[in-house]
Amino acid sequence: MKLKSIFSNSFGILLSRITGLGRNTLLAMTLGATGYSDMFFVAFKLANMFRRIFAEGAFTQAFMPSFVQARHKGVFATAIFMRLMLIIVLMSIFVTLFPELITKLLVWDFSDERIAQTSPFTAINFWYLDLIFMVTFMGALLQYKEHFITTAVSTALLNLSMITALYFYMHEDPITILYALSFSVLIGGLLQVATHIYALKRFNLLRLLIGGWRYRHKKDIKEEESRFIKLFIPSVWGNSAPQFASYLDTFLASFLVTGSISYLFYANLLFQLPMGLIAIATASALFPSISKALNRGDQEAAYINLSKAFWLLAFLLGISALGGTIFAEPIVWLLFEYGRFTPEMTHDTAMVLSMYMIGLLPYGFAKLFSMFLYASQRHNKAAKIATLALLVNMFFSLILMQPLGAMGLALAGSIGGWTLFILTIKEVGTKRFITILKDKRVLYFILLMIILGVVFYYLNELFMEYIRG
Repeated sequence: MKLKSIFSNSFGILLSRITGLGRNTLLAMTLGATGYSDMFFVAFKLANMFRRIFAEGAFTQAFMPSFVQARHKGVFATAIFMRLMLIIVLMSIFVTLFPELITKLLVWDFSDERIAQTSPFTAINFWYLDLIFMVTFMGALLQYKEHFITTAVSTALLNLSMITALYFYMHEDPITILYALSFSVLIGGLLQVATHIYALKRFNLLRLLIGGWRYRHKKDIKEEESRFIKLFIPSVWGNSAPQFASYLDTFLASFLVTGSISYLFYANLLFQLPMGLIAIATASALFPSISKALNRGDQEAAYINLSKAFWLLAFLLGISALGGTIFAEPIVWLLFEYGRFTPEMTHDTAMVLSMYMIGLLPYGFAKLFSMFLYASQRHNKAAKIATLALLVNMFFSLILMQPLGAMGLALAGSIGGWTLFILTIKEVGTKRFITILKDKRVLYFILLMIILGVVFYYLNELFMEYIRG
């Protein structure tokens, strides 16, 4: 397990998450949890949903194993980029031409007037997908060289662009603020593309792509393309499941009290902080090395890395889940309760965050073990598992949304996370997982969680007395 790669990736993600928290704190101060903030989150969510399905998750999971095995790497990479870029551009044109239709599909319960107000922002924000696909493609090439920090840090540029827009326009009317935010998303995307081009030049990867373009008609890559397509299609489906669950949350929350979409957004943002810093950083850093190990037939090395990473995640995510659940209200108060973000909004967001945190450990472990499935090219299995977890999530969302509101939607997501984890472990190998658990570190883990639980509880009592006293 390459700790240097994991921690450099974590550092980059930390910087991005810190700037992201700054962005959303400023956003909460400016718009609060209102109909206008709901409008922006809906518009921004569509581009993010497709980014995670199409550009980041599915592409990287299918591209890396295929690229590792490709004989003509430059030609293969160039061909795949051109084909997918064309599809994404056509999607963006369609959204630009029919933004009201797309917005209506996202939030059926919005009034016609609210749909009409939101649709221009949907069209603008969707073009971010084109830019982030370029970033993802270049980032995958850098991952092959086991360079992660450029991609991890680059998201901070998006956040800084949005912070700048909020700073200069925060005293304008809400619609002007939303336009400024939407265009700042595109500016941030352009900055991300520029940094990746510079990194490719540093690692001499631009020459690989130029050579790939030059010899694109002279090299036979049909086998590599066929392998990529066979992996990419189930990857798209597998990555669609959690994003569809996120879309479902937004859709169902539109039927709840005003602000519910924003409560879910702010709480999920905090939930994604340890997910990104710990689980995603670890899985991303291990993915290239495990893909290479499995490609050369060295399964034992892959499993050793998997075991070490599991215990790293167990301790770090365990502490995060415990702290996020117990300190939910002080965390939300500290980060968001300014300007138009009221104490009532803080309480409601904190309750949603507590429900999300129940699923932190299983989602983190599922991310790690599903990465092993993708590296071993079991994409179809991973897609089926994700689908079953989605169905469980949908079932509990419909049951829990009425009695618990936005909290019920978050809790349903956590139940789906546990389902995803259990099914993924079963596919990777239950015996392997039991072997990992037969380690003295499991006793240290349990003891640490008990001690921290008691300490965190009493500290939270002091914090709450200070905050509301």
